[in-house]
Amino acid sequence: MKTAAEKIIIAVAVAAALCVAGCLHSGQGSKTYTRSQAQTQMSVYYGTVLKVAEVKIQAEQTGVGAVAGGVLGGVAGSAIGSGSGSRIGAAAGAVGGMIAGQAAEKGLGTKDALELEVSLDDGRLMVIVQEKDAQFAVGDRIRVIQGPDGKMRVRQ
Repeated sequence: MKTAAEKIIIAVAVAAALCVAGCLHSGQGSKTYTRSQAQTQMSVYYGTVLKVAEVKIQAEQTGVGAVAGGVLGGVAGSAIGSGSGSRIGAAAGAVGGMIAGQAAEKGLGTKDALELEVSLDDGRLMVIVQEKDAQFAVGDRIRVIQGPDGKMRVRQ
């Protein structure tokens, strides 16, 4: 039979592993490419920036934060008291942990971004949202790079 401290250590390790796996996030900026995008043909369009607005990109909620928080909170809560007190502590800890874990996942997954409205030299107008990893101003000459999957990024 494991002691309460051993249960907490195991729960913390499991929660940490789940959070790390759930918080991995691929970049969505102008300077980040995935391995599959390297050495592939991409199209380039030239244009001018018309508008720049700061926005947020919110990651998809996977539920990993809530699950990890619930496990950790439940184990920690069960260490309080004995008998029915332990069960009540586990339930309260699990609910509190789920709420805290969900909030943490949402906060960690939110990225600063830019919404760029551009006028391409061929006459097309488009808006592209990407992580804020470069500065743009109205009137900047830019390149819009489009990958084979249709995803676009703006570079200077």
